Amino acid sequence: MKNYIAYMAAALAIVSVVPYLIDIVRRRTKPNVVSWSTWALLTGVAMVATFAAGEPRAGLLLLGSTICSVAVLLLGIKYGIAKLSIFDVLCWTSAMVGVILWQIFDSPAIAIVMSVAVDLIGMLPTLRHSWLEPKEETWQTFVIGSIAAILTIVSLEAYNINNLLYPVYLALANGAIACIVVMRRKQKGIPLSRHVVHETLHE
Repeated sequence: MKNYIAYMAAALAIVSVVPYLIDIVRRRTKPNVVSWSTWALLTGVAMVATFAAGEPRAGLLLLGSTICSVAVLLLGIKYGIAKLSIFDVLCWTSAMVGVILWQIFDSPAIAIVMSVAVDLIGMLPTLRHSWLEPKEETWQTFVIGSIAAILTIVSLEAYNINNLLYPVYLALANGAIACIVVMRRKQKGIPLSRHVVHETLHE
């Protein structure tokens, strides 16, 4: 039963990006392909490390997250922008350092912890943007992503840093962004419907 829950979580993680992809194609948002390549790298490293640690259920969630990042990256090549920042360089460097330390100390946990730490820092601008411009964030993506992470946690037989850290982080991070966007939209009188918001932005 728990295996099915893990597969469901991975499927939801992939589905979560669909509203965001639609917004990209409809020109409601422009992803930075450099930043999304960074997120793809971070989740990819964590995914490989999680599978290597013998935690396939958590690995499936990260596989879904990596697929999401790659999908956004590919669409971003056509519809997005390419802007390299110092932060992106630091993220790539940190991820590579995590992989090197993993190999040196034979501990996948090192790569997972570093990926989460860097991802957390990178999430802060998104939290700020969600607060300032809630109409420009696709809150449905974050809700589904949070549910997927929670299902992954439920699917686990035993808990340790290798299988729990990233799902807990994703559940909290996605949940926080979704809550901020919904709350701020209500405060500003902005409809929660994506269709209505799209019409409002183009009036």
